[in-house]
Amino acid sequence: MVSPGYPKWVTIVDDEAVVRDALLDLLDSAGFPACAFACAEEFLASGRQYECSCLITDIRMPGISGLDLQSRLKAERLRIPIIFITAHGDERMRMRALGAGAVEFLAKPLDDEVLLDAVRAALEW
Repeated sequence: MVSPGYPKWVTIVDDEAVVRDALLDLLDSAGFPACAFACAEEFLASGRQYECSCLITDIRMPGISGLDLQSRLKAERLRIPIIFITAHGDERMRMRALGAGAVEFLAKPLDDEVLLDAVRAALEW
């Protein structure tokens, strides 16, 4: 988590460019500083996990999945509130994500207000 006095960054990790761009626009319009990555590997290599105050990630991505990313962050003892988004989720995935500490598990297509409410809750976490 970032230190008090620093901006609270929301990070998006999704392999679909159209989703990343739409989420960046939505978060910008709501006043949240945000950045985006096409895959978990790119996010981890960037070092941004140490500045991230909220992570929005897809479940199914090539390479490291969203659930595996959650496990890696947890193994590094990084307490980042995570909002999972997916077009292919099921109840088992949902329970695994929430059981491991996710803030929310949302189905695509996303409701903008529901997502923004989840981001606000995550930033208060």
